[in-house]
Amino acid sequence: MTAKPKFLVMSLLIFFLGITPSNAAPQSIDPKVLHIVNRLSFGPRPGDVQRVESIGVDRYIKEQLSPDTIPESASLKSQLAQLETLSLNPMQLLAYGTTGQKLSPEAKKAAQQKARGVLQAAIQARLLQATNSPKQLQEVMVDFWYNHFNVDAAKGRDRLLVGAYEQQAIRPFTLGRFRDLLGATAHHPAMLFYLDNWQNTAPGSPGARGRFQGLNENYARELMELHTLGVDGGYTQQDVIALAKILTGWGIARPNQPNINSNGFYFDPKRHDPSDKVFLKTTIKGSGETEGEQALDILARSPATARHISYELAQYFVSDRPPTTLVNRLTQRYLATDGNIRDVLDTLFHSSEFWETKNFNTKFKTPYQYAISAVRATGVEVNNTRPIFNLLQQLGMPIYGCPTPDGYKNTEEAWLNPDAMTRRLNFATAIASGRLPLLSAANNVAGVTLPPVKVKPSPVDSLQLTNTLGNSLSSKTQSAIASSPPQLQAALILGSPEFMHR
Repeated sequence: MTAKPKFLVMSLLIFFLGITPSNAAPQSIDPKVLHIVNRLSFGPRPGDVQRVESIGVDRYIKEQLSPDTIPESASLKSQLAQLETLSLNPMQLLAYGTTGQKLSPEAKKAAQQKARGVLQAAIQARLLQATNSPKQLQEVMVDFWYNHFNVDAAKGRDRLLVGAYEQQAIRPFTLGRFRDLLGATAHHPAMLFYLDNWQNTAPGSPGARGRFQGLNENYARELMELHTLGVDGGYTQQDVIALAKILTGWGIARPNQPNINSNGFYFDPKRHDPSDKVFLKTTIKGSGETEGEQALDILARSPATARHISYELAQYFVSDRPPTTLVNRLTQRYLATDGNIRDVLDTLFHSSEFWETKNFNTKFKTPYQYAISAVRATGVEVNNTRPIFNLLQQLGMPIYGCPTPDGYKNTEEAWLNPDAMTRRLNFATAIASGRLPLLSAANNVAGVTLPPVKVKPSPVDSLQLTNTLGNSLSSKTQSAIASSPPQLQAALILGSPEFMHR
């Protein structure tokens, strides 16, 4: 780092550490407009705040809750269309990981490079949609639900499957019925492999041989503890064992296996425990694959699940320590609508707790939220996502890279530390100066070769940036910016404590 960037970062650190969000001054834009944009999206692009002020908060909420009514830009469609592996099903993707025994070293290396491109394309697609799509609530909910149903790409063949997992098991169900989302993740090979259920086999069954030797409780336990009931959801170890038995035989198809669907799920009756089971005080008759569907029905409709999901949504959208009154209201709405996520969110976004001013701009942005919001604020239509990808790697939040089943946290205590602040401020300085090659399409993270685009660095205009963000800075921040050199001002905005929060 040269002397000048070091000076900028030190200035930003002093600036950041000396100001708290509680100093907020009266806003030139209705604070409610800023609040709704910052919570239902990854932050405004130029013109977003002014548009919401024009159409009204209620219409904006209605639009974002119905993403199918929001047209996607032609440029984003074109970008995604170039990522050919996005449209492949799991069985096709798994073939990318087959290098074969008779390949030459050169051919094997080429096959491995091709396999790496699958994950890179998935990362590219996620970041392009998060930064460029107007369907922002859907992108926010993809982030939320992927963390809820986390799969780590670092585990073996999941590097090939996480993109398909997001495209097929998460995205279509972000605002639908929770039971459909739960079922889609439960059947997807990415989840079955990640939590080892593909090996889950009834001891002594006809299919118990080789690597399929016995009961595996991993998925059954996480399915209850993380995905549905919650750690205090009232289940016992006997319920874990019963659910593991219910899910024996739920696995992944082999290549060229007959009578399978393209998503790669395969139920093997030869590895299934056919006995009757008692699960959460309910008797489930031995009936093959349908036992698992009955168990998912029970879990999705449980009041404990309703409360667990409601708490997580309230924590994500309202406060690190969400009000009990709100969690209770969302729980009742979940149960009354059979787990309709859109209805639960609609209740949340119209609740008095969501609109309490003490909750405005108090959620500390995760590294993902910070990076995406900073890029969106500049108004750049991203082609090259590598600078974003690199920052997330540095901040310990790589896309599809959380190693634990509980996913990334969204609370301040998980992400606020001095080293992370320094890295964020480096990013703020670089993006404000126009030095990040976000427009370049020559060597992006997906390895897709496109004609090079030569773009002259263009510093971010601080006045335009202030307008984009609704002039939401405190009087103390505004004073510090006004007294700073012009070339520092945009970086000070993107490094301000107000911008670190949403």
